Amino acid sequence: MASYSPEQLHRYFDRVGLPQIYRQSSVAQKDEQLSLQFLELLQRYQLAAVPFENLNLHYSTHRTISIDYEQVFDKIVDNKSRRGGYCMENNTLFGTVLRTLGYDVTSVGGRVNEAVQPMSASKSWKGPKYSGWNHMVNVVTIGEQKYLIDVGFGSNGPHQPVSLVENFEFHNTGDQCGRLVHAPIAQHTSKGQYVWQYEIRNGAENAWTPAYCFTGTEFIPEDFEIINYYMSTNRASWFTFHVVCVQMIIDENNEVVGDLTLFNNTLKRRNGATSEVLESFKSEEERVAALEKYFQICVSRADKEGIRYTVSEIL
Repeated sequence: MASYSPEQLHRYFDRVGLPQIYRQSSVAQKDEQLSLQFLELLQRYQLAAVPFENLNLHYSTHRTISIDYEQVFDKIVDNKSRRGGYCMENNTLFGTVLRTLGYDVTSVGGRVNEAVQPMSASKSWKGPKYSGWNHMVNVVTIGEQKYLIDVGFGSNGPHQPVSLVENFEFHNTGDQCGRLVHAPIAQHTSKGQYVWQYEIRNGAENAWTPAYCFTGTEFIPEDFEIINYYMSTNRASWFTFHVVCVQMIIDENNEVVGDLTLFNNTLKRRNGATSEVLESFKSEEERVAALEKYFQICVSRADKEGIRYTVSEIL
């Protein structure tokens, strides 16, 4: 079973800025409530420190993404630049950290609804229509209860452990709430196939929007290798032609209160239910400068050249 060494775990805690007082918590103890509290705390520190981003597909000389747990650790934790990754990178890192700490973790595959894809508004995608397997989440079992854990879905992802309980509703950020339902999806021809569906709602007066569904069947690393190859190379994958970098913001009470989102040529900051545009980029130099200023991500000279003559370059 993949795990990190005590030294690596210490460096991970440094990377996410976990205060020393919390590092003394023993999650291997039998107190289920303390284990859940520590899990929730660690998830929020990860979300606030490790961005959801796909920069290697645009600013690099190789345009590849590895989801090997050691290579992910090297990129996100040991890299001097404060890098992150997309779903399979961030959830591989966090899942391996949790296993190292003694949690019972199962990694499973998910399908994202087209209605929450970045280009959904411009293409009038309403859904619910799910893509093929294109997402990864972790399911953690504490005692008899299972929890959805996802640190790789950007600003609309769940920012806390979510009980796998039918119609369990929770507050996410600002005016957004989330819930889980257990039902077939419209594309199933056999209606007896039940999957968990993570839904979001922005404002109590609005309808629920399915964000993604996920199975209870464990996926092995080789399954995710296939998904990762498709998502990082196929031109039907939006990751290959849009640049994204999202980092959550937590307050002094360790509550998620907003996010910084860079998408293509725009940088926005959300605080609660309020969103403002911080910058609109007119050149690659401006976007690269914003990555360093707001996310502490430094792009090397060689990697800056990697985006030239591609569809994602700002001209």
